[in-house]
Amino acid sequence: MDGDISLKTEKVKARKEAGIGWVVFNNPEKHNALGLEMSEAATDALVSYASDPEVRVVVLTGAGGKSFVSGADISEFEKTRSNAAQAERYSERSGGLYGVLRDMEKPTIAMIQGYCMGGGLALAAACDLRFASDDSQFAIPAAKLSIAYRPDFVGWVVDLVGPSRAKDILFSARRLKADEALQIGLVNRVVPAGELDKMTREYCATVAGNAPLSIRASKLTINELCKAERDQDVGKIQRLAKDCFDSEDFKEGRTAFMEKRKPVWKGR
Repeated sequence: MDGDISLKTEKVKARKEAGIGWVVFNNPEKHNALGLEMSEAATDALVSYASDPEVRVVVLTGAGGKSFVSGADISEFEKTRSNAAQAERYSERSGGLYGVLRDMEKPTIAMIQGYCMGGGLALAAACDLRFASDDSQFAIPAAKLSIAYRPDFVGWVVDLVGPSRAKDILFSARRLKADEALQIGLVNRVVPAGELDKMTREYCATVAGNAPLSIRASKLTINELCKAERDQDVGKIQRLAKDCFDSEDFKEGRTAFMEKRKPVWKGR
């Protein structure tokens, strides 16, 4: 059933709508800077969507039109990240959001307008796809704060743009405009700001209308193939294919094709 999902803070909004599970970072006064409470609330929303068969695709975005996520909430640093020991504890608490997002078997999309900085860029890189408005800006300002980003955060950016461009982003701490982000592969699509929501919804409708078992198999297979060959779980890939061919949905897909109608997927 569509509707809002209750979370522990108003700074994150979650709602189900037409097969989409929305996670909206709602801290526009701070350009949606991500605090611990927000990270934990967003994690709760993602966990709910992961097990909800009505949710076919998950979209993360920011409220206010000026920021996706501008990074971690630096105002919390004195209490939570003022030294290495605190930073490690902070990483453990906040890292659940990124872990749940990376482990999500459903497609995930970052819908980006405005600032996408630091941990916000890591969050976007952790998603499967990134759609951005033409007024978006991207940066990792670690070099301006004398901090080191987590290896997994850096690795996700390297996966998207390659090691040389990732070094440029980190060494310079400069801001990339949307057109450059598209050119180097940091984002998948760039559209005028007024068209971003419509385009994202249309794309999600296409995904939601396709067979969920097939999409799950595609995502997990690609993830396995991106690993070093010695780490690939070939058995998992084979099981995913078998599950599709043995499913009710495969039978429904064949029947619908012959009957020239839209299939009704059950996800099993």
